[in-house]
Amino acid sequence: MARAMFDVECPCCQAILKVDPETRAVIAHTVPEKLKPIEDLAAEVAKLKGAGARREEVFQKQFEAEKTHGKVLEKKFDELFKRAKDNPDLAPPVRDIDLD
Repeated sequence: MARAMFDVECPCCQAILKVDPETRAVIAHTVPEKLKPIEDLAAEVAKLKGAGARREEVFQKQFEAEKTHGKVLEKKFDELFKRAKDNPDLAPPVRDIDLD
């Protein structure tokens, strides 16, 4: 049975590689378009000046989320533990790794 080729994105250059699963070889590739050169230098400088504030805002949001991450995981664990205690004869869910 012939399997269809599949596309993979290169992590280095973001090119799209078409791979044949039977031969495990790259059959074709598509190079991504290059970014156009900067036309308005003043506009690009203004974007860069605002980028620092945006990075700081994203960092603060992620920092606050990380503070509560432990509590969220603890609550999820407690809920699942409570379910397991309530139904001790219930089998655990089958994971993909268990099927091998």
